[in-house]
Amino acid sequence: MISWHDLYTVLTAVIPLYVAMILAYGSVRWWKIFSPDQCSGINRFVAIFAVPLLSFHFISTNNPYAMNLRFIAADTLQKILMLALLVLWANFTRSGSLEWSITIFSLSTLPNTLVMGIPLLIAMYGEYAGSLMVQVVVLQCIIWYTLLLFLFEFRGAKMLIMEQFPETAASIVSFKVESDVVSLDGHDFLETDAEIGDDGKLHVTVRKSNASRRSFCGPNMTPRPSNLTGAEIYSLSTTPRGSNFNNSDFYSMMGFPGGRLSNFGPADMYSVQSSRGPTPRPSNFEENSAMASSPRFGYYPGGGGGGAKELHMFVWSSNGSPVSDRAGLNVSDGAPEIRMLVPEQSQNGESKALARPASGDFGGERFSFAGREEEGERAKDAENGLNKHAPSSSAELQSKTGLGAAGGGEGSHVKHMPPASVMTRLILIMVWRKLIRNPNTYSSLIGLIWALVAFRWHVAMPKIIQQSISILSDAGLGMAMFSLGLFMALQPKLIACGNSVATFAMAVRFLTGPAVMAVASIAIGLHGDLLRVAIVQAALPQGIVPFVFAKEYNVHPAILSTGVIFGMLIALPITLVYYILLGL
Repeated sequence: MISWHDLYTVLTAVIPLYVAMILAYGSVRWWKIFSPDQCSGINRFVAIFAVPLLSFHFISTNNPYAMNLRFIAADTLQKILMLALLVLWANFTRSGSLEWSITIFSLSTLPNTLVMGIPLLIAMYGEYAGSLMVQVVVLQCIIWYTLLLFLFEFRGAKMLIMEQFPETAASIVSFKVESDVVSLDGHDFLETDAEIGDDGKLHVTVRKSNASRRSFCGPNMTPRPSNLTGAEIYSLSTTPRGSNFNNSDFYSMMGFPGGRLSNFGPADMYSVQSSRGPTPRPSNFEENSAMASSPRFGYYPGGGGGGAKELHMFVWSSNGSPVSDRAGLNVSDGAPEIRMLVPEQSQNGESKALARPASGDFGGERFSFAGREEEGERAKDAENGLNKHAPSSSAELQSKTGLGAAGGGEGSHVKHMPPASVMTRLILIMVWRKLIRNPNTYSSLIGLIWALVAFRWHVAMPKIIQQSISILSDAGLGMAMFSLGLFMALQPKLIACGNSVATFAMAVRFLTGPAVMAVASIAIGLHGDLLRVAIVQAALPQGIVPFVFAKEYNVHPAILSTGVIFGMLIALPITLVYYILLGL
């Protein structure tokens, strides 16, 4: 039977955590003490120093040779059962999806064990329960958070490949990832350069868009080809004159809201991507670059119905005025000129693709001048000293690999992924780069190694190192709760995902998770306090790390933030209910 003294002990351990969280919330929401930038600095301090040192402290002082293997097996079985159920649901039901599987797995199996679990379970069941929580923390940091990263990177890799290789993905045999790419989370613009190797197979290089820019050099400058699907660029082989082209206004005019500014310099070319196939991630554009000038462009809709667009050439000549000659191309005899082409589109909005001829010239998109075919313009372009550069696009790769043809066909709708071994290697590279930049990874591994050495040979940590760590680790728990309060205060509302979705998330967190843990624990053979500890720790509020990942990869972050915030508010009464019911 639970006594009042036991309840008071639990409240004594947990309520100070809520005090730190409420003070942080009030300092931002009510008293305006901290600005959002200051809150960001505090959160970064907690993530880089306080929490890693706190986890190192608990792990390094826990005896790994006295770990309760049955308790660990029950916790592992719970997560495996949830993974198996979610895999079946995602693959054999229409409503299942990878995104929801990741979210439900995070909600049901990854509680806030370090910050809330250790002090709460120690107050409820004693110091031994605290050591069990440390064992769960070790497994979370080393195994389950890594698995979560793998799932997120798998989703990111799948989206990147199907976006940029919608028809040739199945023919990819290798990936090379440049060193500055650390994740496929979608926050950075990434580009994929593909080429046919000596083995006749498709090899892909993944790089950041701003890392692969090449500048013009030398007296006879050759502009780089656009890597946008279906775009082709005509330019003079001599040094182009600086243009007053304002591409921000151009994108607004073309119908792109809040147009994206180009990072091209005055000596660069301008290109427009076609609408054939899924739109690739634009690699030659950035958010914060600008070219201040007045708009000097023109756009004339094609005469055909159904939204068809006709190609027009815009010429920036010495008089600074764009010329669009619908009857014929007027080229001034003055300074060098820059010309831009817009691909012609058919009635159904799809661009007309040409297969690559045997001569080696790139096909790409079909272009026309006021009804004239592309072939008729090539001779004129050559006479005017124009060079044609082909795109590095999936259209070219289609013609090389034979997976697509002009006019469509079954091959143009292939949605297969690369071989599993190739995908796995790509994802493991991304996960590895993510883990080696995470201080919690180092704190967990170093703490575990130290514990193995210290408890095996009874080695004591030097006092200087111990005191240096304890200064920050002692503050880690309070700072973590303080940081959580700051996060709550910066949110527009506590329930960001809506009442119905929040109810579902809370049901998964506080009902499904403990229920599956109870089944796994009974199957393993836990009983007594071990069974109670297993169930209560499964009913802890949502962990913070899964929310950080969800926000970074943009997979239901509102649901996870509601799980963290609202879960913390109702965690104490719910865990007390479990504690009382299991103690009857």
